[in-house]
Amino acid sequence: MTKPPGKRAGSSRRSSTTIAQGAGRQLTQRVKTARGRKTSSQRWLQRQLNDPYVAAAQAQGYRSRAAWKLAEMDDRFRLLKPGLRVLDLGAAPGGWTQVAVERCGKRARILAVDINEMDPVPGAAVMQADMRDPDAAARVRAALDGAADLVLSDMAPPATGHRQTDHLRIMALCEAALDLACQVLAPGGTFLCKVLQGGAEEGLLQRMKADFAQVRHAKPPASRSDSSEAYVIAQGFRGEGGTGPGDSDDPQDPDPGRD
Repeated sequence: MTKPPGKRAGSSRRSSTTIAQGAGRQLTQRVKTARGRKTSSQRWLQRQLNDPYVAAAQAQGYRSRAAWKLAEMDDRFRLLKPGLRVLDLGAAPGGWTQVAVERCGKRARILAVDINEMDPVPGAAVMQADMRDPDAAARVRAALDGAADLVLSDMAPPATGHRQTDHLRIMALCEAALDLACQVLAPGGTFLCKVLQGGAEEGLLQRMKADFAQVRHAKPPASRSDSSEAYVIAQGFRGEGGTGPGDSDDPQDPDPGRD
């Protein structure tokens, strides 16, 4: 049974920094070789055992280490505020939803949407749905009782092992998430999504710059350095249709590799 994270208001912001600082000071645990275990599985187990974010997520009651990615980006960009309406796309197993509930408080409306079944998250509504369905936007607005202030997407399809194929598949999810965000966001709202570097993201970025006042990149410390994962934060939603090119990317946030 998952232990719910405690109320940490200010302390939750400090804890993510502490984890990042201590990430390189862990004693390495070695995984014993098991007959029949693939080398890739061996490497994955070793990485999990020696990942401070995995240990911290378990200690704090988060359902995944990915919770720290959102916590760190919120520490930096102040995305999560009391009373917001937040849509978390591809939310399972619920780590990001937990952080949103914790940081937005009781007056907020948090909706977690996933195509698969997902265990309830105290303080949030959970909806099993395909965001690409024609009625998805209407269902989201009804569940949130209005337009969203923040749309989050940490979605990624199962990896195929072929870099370009994986890049195109995740970018297709990003495009679909942006389509839905533009239908449910309130003017001035924010869209945060995970991307993979690989060339196809340029069109997505141009769309965001037309529909949002500012578009920035981020790679939080919890995002593994050997991953090509990165995050795009689009703020200041202009409303249906956009009004033209937005601000250029933050010069302090150059296009990073992906986590």
